[in-house]
This record gives sequence, C-alpha cells and structure tokens, in this order.
Amino acid sequence: MTDSYFLYKEESFKIGDACKEVWKQFGGSFKESVVDRALTVALEKRGLVVDNQKRIDIFFSDVKVGTYVLDKVVNEIILIEVKCRPILTKEDEKQFWRYLKATDYKVGFLINFGNKLEIKRRIYDIARGGK
Repeated sequence: MTDSYFLYKEESFKIGDACKEVWKQFGGSFKESVVDRALTVALEKRGLVVDNQKRIDIFFSDVKVGTYVLDKVVNEIILIEVKCRPILTKEDEKQFWRYLKATDYKVGFLINFGNKLEIKRRIYDIARGGK
C-alpha cells in the first residue's frame, strides 16, 4: 500500500506525536481531564484545530433520539476519544466504535494514557461495514 492510501496521514502523525509528548511528561499518573487538556495544547501547538466536547445528535427516521459527546474532533475530520485507565476495556472500544459509526468521521483515534500509551487508529470503512 502506498502513502496515497494513508487517510489523513499528516494529521495522524501529528496526533501520535502530540500523544507521545503528553505521555512523556505525565505518563499514566494524571486524571483524564488534565491529560485531555494537555493533549489539546499539544495538538494546537502542532497547528491542528481542536473542537473539545463536540456534541453529535443521533437520529432515527429523522427524529433526534440521542446525543453523543465526543472528546475531541481535530480539523473537523478526525474523532478522538481519550481514556486514562490501567487498560482499555471492551466497553471502551465498543463506545468508540459507536461514536465512529454514528458520525461521518472517516478516521478515529482511541487513545489511552494508562499503564502504557495505547493509540488505536481506526478507519470508518471498517466501523461501518465497508459502506
């Protein structure tokens, strides 16, 4: 696969780099709200535009049936979910997939600042069953 198939390559590498910077300073020893704010600073320092706590309405048959609150949306194209847990749970991953499926974002990151830094990058085609 060539670089032309790497969706949002530049932004993705900047996100990974920002996560590593935050991890280097804080490790897994700070609460999620602190790490979340630090990640916003690190992302913005790299020239990325960050929308924090973005609310996404969920519709069924043109009727609003709920709202998801996304931790971050970067450059209006990438969804980021931040966790600070010893390990990611299956429920964390399910929640992330629900967010990705319910939105139009093509790329999402599930990032855990836990016992180790975990960065999971997912593409919308997989989350939406190849649609």
